Amino acid sequence: QVQLVESGGGLVQAGGSLRLSCVASGRTFSNYNMGWFRQAPGKEREFVATHSWIGGKTYYADYADAVKGRFTISRDNAKNTLYLQMNSLKPEDTAIYYCNSVQRSGSTWSSTDDFGSWGQGTQVTVST
Repeated sequence: QVQLVESGGGLVQAGGSLRLSCVASGRTFSNYNMGWFRQAPGKEREFVATHSWIGGKTYYADYADAVKGRFTISRDNAKNTLYLQMNSLKPEDTAIYYCNSVQRSGSTWSSTDDFGSWGQGTQVTVST
């Protein structure tokens, strides 16, 4: 069964940290470019970060401008898990965070649903 299960969200004060996890199943996780997205209330889902292959040999990370220098994406292929370490959190980071397989789309990244449709996501709330 292909699926994605996100966890690790919560309520944190501005300036705090959280670590999100996404466990993928049903496909060979290491073969896929993966990323994080988020959706704030009343807004469209947006790209946050990706951990993807370059040249089929090396992984690299790319981030949305809003999170550069504060968030770090990583993966553990042995555990089929994608992570997002979020530091120096701001109230504007409040959103539901989702993971998905991704592909390059112009200047950003788009989801490809290789592990099925979106998971349930994990809520991150940053208070002032």
